[in-house]
Amino acid sequence: MTQTEDHLYIDRILQGDHEAYAFLVNKYQRMAYTVALKIMRNVEDAEDTAQESFIKAFQKIHSFKKDSKFSTWLYTIVYRTAVYNLRKNRISTEQIDEDITQNRSIDNENPFEKELNQEAQIIHIKKAIDSLPKLDSLLITLFYINENSITEIQEITGLSVSNIKVKLYRARKKIKKQLITIVASK
Repeated sequence: MTQTEDHLYIDRILQGDHEAYAFLVNKYQRMAYTVALKIMRNVEDAEDTAQESFIKAFQKIHSFKKDSKFSTWLYTIVYRTAVYNLRKNRISTEQIDEDITQNRSIDNENPFEKELNQEAQIIHIKKAIDSLPKLDSLLITLFYINENSITEIQEITGLSVSNIKVKLYRARKKIKKQLITIVASK
């Protein structure tokens, strides 16, 4: 589904076809959950936050301006809802689901790739991402896993472009250092 098709579904929703929203939910629910989970670090709270975000998005769909992607607008709502809920509840952290980091490499020149099988790579990459501060973990997820552009991440998080680039650079270095340490200890 393209951005234009998203806009067609939004037009249908605005014309009263509320069932059309189910298509958008099905398309974006996994990444909305992932964004919420990166902030909340708790499965149940992330599910609640993602659901709350979809409700908010539906209630405010009339305010969506079609000059950006629907996904960026939605992920902004998810991000802000998660940050608000986290601050409000002071939630403890837990591990994220393993399937988030499947088939992703953080760096092209990755010496650990040759040493570990794919399953071990996923586990170690996941642990390295989880060990990052919450915002850095979210930025890595948005940029590498969801393949959002820097501009889209800026819209979602409200951070400056330069701040995002610096945080991504530092997060990649931390992840690479951790992965090299893992390989060296094997």
